[in-house]
Amino acid sequence: MALPFLFEFWAMPHQLPPAGDWRAWVILGGRGAGKTRAGAEWVRSKVEGPLPLDPGACKRIALVGETVEQVREVMIFGDSGLLACSPPDRRPKWVASRKRLEWPNGAVATIHTAHDPEGLRGPQFDAAWVDELAKWRNAQDTWDQLQFALRLGAQPQVCVTTTPRNVGVLKNLLKAPSTVSTHAPTEANRANLASSFLEEVRRRYAGTRLARQELDGVLLADAEGALWTTAMVEAAQVPNAPTLDRIVVAVDPATTNGAASDECGIVVVGAQTQGPPQDWRAFVLADCTVQGMTPVGWAKAAIQAMERFGADRLVAEVNQGGQMVAEVIRQVDPLVPYKGVHASRGKVARAEPVAALYEQGRVSHVTGDLIALEDQMVRMTSRGYEGDGSPDRVDALVWALHEVMIEPAAKWRQPGMRAL
Repeated sequence: MALPFLFEFWAMPHQLPPAGDWRAWVILGGRGAGKTRAGAEWVRSKVEGPLPLDPGACKRIALVGETVEQVREVMIFGDSGLLACSPPDRRPKWVASRKRLEWPNGAVATIHTAHDPEGLRGPQFDAAWVDELAKWRNAQDTWDQLQFALRLGAQPQVCVTTTPRNVGVLKNLLKAPSTVSTHAPTEANRANLASSFLEEVRRRYAGTRLARQELDGVLLADAEGALWTTAMVEAAQVPNAPTLDRIVVAVDPATTNGAASDECGIVVVGAQTQGPPQDWRAFVLADCTVQGMTPVGWAKAAIQAMERFGADRLVAEVNQGGQMVAEVIRQVDPLVPYKGVHASRGKVARAEPVAALYEQGRVSHVTGDLIALEDQMVRMTSRGYEGDGSPDRVDALVWALHEVMIEPAAKWRQPGMRAL
């Protein structure tokens, strides 16, 4: 009968605490990845002794969540909570009047919440379990108060179970030298989840940054001063595009060949351009970027994207390749509608008016495989690109939106040009 309660036997790697002298263990995971069970079992490992009445390593535990209800219903009474995980002879007793758990060996766990950070003044603990830190409204204040309260024992520790979000308290915690972390996507716990759940959420959210955060458990951090934020990108998501007046494929050619070369950014964008420019809407349809190809290879990929989406024009930056870019494209298809564009301003100056279109809600991303493009976007800042390599996908996106939105709008405003 003891085997079901021997968590070390059943646990997945991300559910077991790392070795070493750490202050905080952060378990980052997608929805349903087994974070709650890991937190509950860690508390058990701290409070239980070899025999039911023997003392464990810790006697005073803080259970901290966003609200009292969430601590009670998830961390204590939930399917993976403390009561469900504890063997009968070691199961703690819930004392509702005092909002706490009492173990047979005398250990006690008390409820605390982010709605009342001041409630952590006064009590003291030798361990704490913090659940969903990244979604708390008063996260930093509550976390700070908890650190002052963790002052008992030889090595007070805290276990944090959370789906990652781009918030300062979590990012700072992960950077701390006394923090260790483990990570797992939702699929890691597939055996304990309904198959229909995984199929439905993957079908609905595949290829989105929301899926990377909520299912893959990836922390999507924005660079300081980013032209595009995660919130802007998420707000731009739509399931499909309407009938479009124009579609273009924009190319930011790679300057070198081979597996280690920069990517050749290839992005497909369409637009509705009926009425005045303030009514126009653009839709990012696909990211067809390639890497490690010869010039003929990326030219073929760009023309295939044109054919796939019925694009009206191929736009390519010619700063690096000059006439060679046009010659390579004509070599693949002599009749392709082609326009070479030359960058007279820096990347940031070109990108800023495009980012403004997103701020105005005039650009949408059709749900699909745009994750790599969106990752580059949130690393493009007013000081330049803060990611690895070159932002070739963003460059292609910027050229495409200039072609279908910004340049036509400027011409539309000129006298005698409104027939465009």
